[in-house]
Amino acid sequence: MSTAAVARPARQESLRHHNLGLVLRHVVDAARPVSRADVAAATGLTRATVSSLVDRLVEARLVAELPPVAAQRAGRPAVPLVPAGGAVVGVGLEVNVDYLGVRVLDLTGSVLAEEVRHGDFRRSDPAEVLATLAALERAVVGPLRARGTVVTGVALALPGLVDRITGPLRVAPNLGWRDVDVLALLARHEASEGVLAPWLGNEANLAARAEARARRATGPTSFVYVSGEVGIGAAVVLDGAIFPGRHGWSGEIGHMVVDLGSGTTLEALAGQDAILDRAGLPRETPVGALCAAADAGEPRVLQALAVAGRALGVALANVVNIVDVEEVVLGGTHAVLADHLRGPLEEALARHVIVAPWAPVEVVLAQAGAYPALTGAALAVLQAVVDDPVASGVVAG
Repeated sequence: MSTAAVARPARQESLRHHNLGLVLRHVVDAARPVSRADVAAATGLTRATVSSLVDRLVEARLVAELPPVAAQRAGRPAVPLVPAGGAVVGVGLEVNVDYLGVRVLDLTGSVLAEEVRHGDFRRSDPAEVLATLAALERAVVGPLRARGTVVTGVALALPGLVDRITGPLRVAPNLGWRDVDVLALLARHEASEGVLAPWLGNEANLAARAEARARRATGPTSFVYVSGEVGIGAAVVLDGAIFPGRHGWSGEIGHMVVDLGSGTTLEALAGQDAILDRAGLPRETPVGALCAAADAGEPRVLQALAVAGRALGVALANVVNIVDVEEVVLGGTHAVLADHLRGPLEEALARHVIVAPWAPVEVVLAQAGAYPALTGAALAVLQAVVDDPVASGVVAG
């Protein structure tokens, strides 16, 4: 007998749940307000079915109705539908090498509350850091909960390997964390009482999710996103979806070996600390000051950035040769330094990407704004609501 999963017939109830998500997804993803008739035409559902489903979504405060618009022809005025703002939210958390953050988004993509606390978390105690994060989350999100805002979930972005099958953070080299049961440590802290246990994800993958949303109406939906900070993460986005890998461990481009003789990794040449070290500057030097020194023509700084750009180009050429995308998106530190990285980076891509003579790879800057992993984490939570409003608990079954 085959070990493949046995297909089961869809029950009427599961079909209704599916259609509810289908309607909500169409409203949320629409570039402009849509009417019930628009949704019916796009989904193939009857107008009566769509109307009933929309009523449930409005009641659950997931969809809002705008004032009616006069119809072009005889008939009832159309009622535009939009995602409801401020009522149902997702919370994004992040632990990074030099900051902790909390950001709250609603279904319109608006930021309702946020706070970023800077610090040095290299070789830090996971229990202490996560306790601080739990207290920060409670301070930021608590007032929203008190006002009746529905917090549908929490996602935590981490700069390392998060096992999406069994849950723990396996390793975050720049934090000095290894085999950390993040959820257990968070649950121990008193500030976590009454707070939803977060879903865990890799920082670069979640930042790429935010970038995919920001670019969905303007740019290619398949690209390689590079998240450059102290460490270097990356994510492959194919047709708007993140490719996570079997365990969720894809995208660790910073650990790619770019010099076989020495075993030197990309991070050791193009990470923020590596650039500052090669430039002869203290590691605490702000990226803005590094950029200013490059603009002023400081020779050691320019050399450090040239080395970083070439190494980044070699590593990305390998990725592009495998996944066949047309754009590389620079985020984080690399976006700030792009003017000085771009030349050697593009030269390496042109030299090492096999299809470059016919389809040059374009290097562009990220559009998702500051701290994109916070946005991506909150979006991941909200996407679960859009995909299945009933399973998420927002709509009664």
